[in-house]
Amino acid sequence: MTQQRRSLWRHPDFLKLWTAETVSQVGTQVTQLALPLAAIVVLQATAFEVALLGTIAFLPFILLGLPAGVWVDRLRRRPILIAGDLGRAAMLASIPLAYAAGVLTIWQLYVVAFVVGCFTVFFDVAYQSYLPSLVDREDLVDGNAKLELSRSGAALVGPSIAGVLIEWLKAPVAILIDAISYVGSALFIFLIRKHEPAPVHPDVQAGGERPGMRQDIAEGLRYVGGHRQLRLIAVCTATSNLFSSVVFAIALVYFVRDLGLSAGVIGVIFAIGNLGFLTAAVVATRTERWMGLGRAIIVGNALGTLGIFLIPLATPATAVPLLVVEGLLVGFGTVVYNVNQVSYRQAITPERMQGRMNATMRFIVWGTMPIGSLIGGALGTAIGLLPTIWIGAIGGLLSMIPVLLRPIRTLRTIPSSPEEYAAHEVEFAAAGTGGAAAGTGGAGAAADAAASGDVAAPGLAGDGMVGGIGPVISTEASVEIEERVEIAERAEREEA
Repeated sequence: MTQQRRSLWRHPDFLKLWTAETVSQVGTQVTQLALPLAAIVVLQATAFEVALLGTIAFLPFILLGLPAGVWVDRLRRRPILIAGDLGRAAMLASIPLAYAAGVLTIWQLYVVAFVVGCFTVFFDVAYQSYLPSLVDREDLVDGNAKLELSRSGAALVGPSIAGVLIEWLKAPVAILIDAISYVGSALFIFLIRKHEPAPVHPDVQAGGERPGMRQDIAEGLRYVGGHRQLRLIAVCTATSNLFSSVVFAIALVYFVRDLGLSAGVIGVIFAIGNLGFLTAAVVATRTERWMGLGRAIIVGNALGTLGIFLIPLATPATAVPLLVVEGLLVGFGTVVYNVNQVSYRQAITPERMQGRMNATMRFIVWGTMPIGSLIGGALGTAIGLLPTIWIGAIGGLLSMIPVLLRPIRTLRTIPSSPEEYAAHEVEFAAAGTGGAAAGTGGAGAAADAAASGDVAAPGLAGDGMVGGIGPVISTEASVEIEERVEIAERAEREEA
C-alpha cells in the first residue's frame, strides 16, 4: 500500500490535477480579498452592501448543491471541471474590464459573485467525484492530503500575495490574476489523458428510462441518510459547522473590542495558525497508518472542537499565545478530519453515486453554517460576545458523539473499492459477528448498496444528513440484527 501511495508522484494525470488545483487556489486567494475590497474602496459600498455580497456568493451552494450532484453523476466529470474553470475566468475578467471602462457597479459584483458561485458548486462536486476515478482507492488519502497541501499552502501565502497585488494593481485589476489562474487550471485538466467513460444509469442500461431530477436527488438523500457511516459523519460535520459558525461569526469583533487586538496582530495570529493546516496536510496520510482510520477521524474532530475553547479562555494579557495555539490546533485537527473522512466517503461510494453523495454531504454540512452565523450574531447582540462564544464552544462538543460510536470508531483502513467494502460487510454479517473488518464499520451500508445493485459481493447479484443522533443510538442494536438477517437471506437466495 505504501508503494502505491508513493506512486502518485509518478502519476502524470494526478500531477496535472494537483497542479491545476494549486494554481487555482493561489488565484482564489486574490479574489477572496479583492472582491469585497473593490466594493469597499472603489465603489464606497455600505456595510450592508458588502455583507450582501458575501451572502449572494454563498447562495448557489444552497440553491444548486443537490441538482449539481445529479448532473455530475449524469455527465463526464472532466468537461464539467474545465467548463467551471473557464466560466469563472470569464466572469471575473469582466470586473477589471468594467473598471477600466469606468462602468463598474455593485450590481455587477453581485452578478459576478453569484455566477462564479454557480460554477464553483459544479466544479467542487465534480472535483471530489473525479478523484476516485483518477487514482486507486488505496491512494485516496494520499491524493486528498496532497490536494489539501495546496489549499493550505495557498491559505498561508495567498493573503500576503493578494495584499501586495491589490496594493500595486488596485482591487479590480488584481482580480484578473485569479481569472488567469482559472484558465491555467483548465489547461492542466484538459491535458489529463486517462479515459473517463460516460456514466450510464442502471435503469437505462436495463432498457428503462432515466429517472427524473427529483428521483435522482431523492436517491442521493436516501443513500447518505441510509448509510450508517455517512450519516454519522454528516451529523458530526454539520454540528461542528453549526457551532463553530456561532463562534467565528463574532470572533473578529471579540478580538478587537474585548481583547484589544489590532488588525496587524490578528493577521499575524492567523498566519501562524495556518501552519496547523499546512502541517496536517503533510502528515495526514500517516495518521491513518499510525492510529487507524476511525481514530484519526476522532482525533481530528477532537482537536478542532477542543481548540476553540482557547478563544473564550483568552484574556488581553494571554490573547496572542492562546489564539496562536487555537489556530494551530483547529487547523491541524480540521485537515486531519477532512482528509480522512472525505477519502473514506470516496472509497466506499459506487462510481455512479459519487456526485450525489458529495453534493448531499456538502448541502447538509454547509447548510448549517449560515444558521450558525445568524445565531451567533443574534446572541452576540442580545447576551454579549463572550457568553455567545462559550455557547458555541460548548455546543461544539456535541459533534464528538457521532464519531465516537462504533460504526466510525472501529474503522481501520480505506477499502480498495466499494466491492471490497461490501464483501467484508456481508461476510461479517452472514457470520453473525459484530466486529469491523478492515475499512468497515457496520452492515447497513452494505445492505443498501447490495439492494440497489451498485456493489458486487459474494453471493449477491451486484465530503463536508437524514436522521439524527438519537435514532442511531436508540435503535442501533435492533436495526443491526435486521440488516444482518436481510443480507444473509439475500445471499442464500442468490447462491440457490
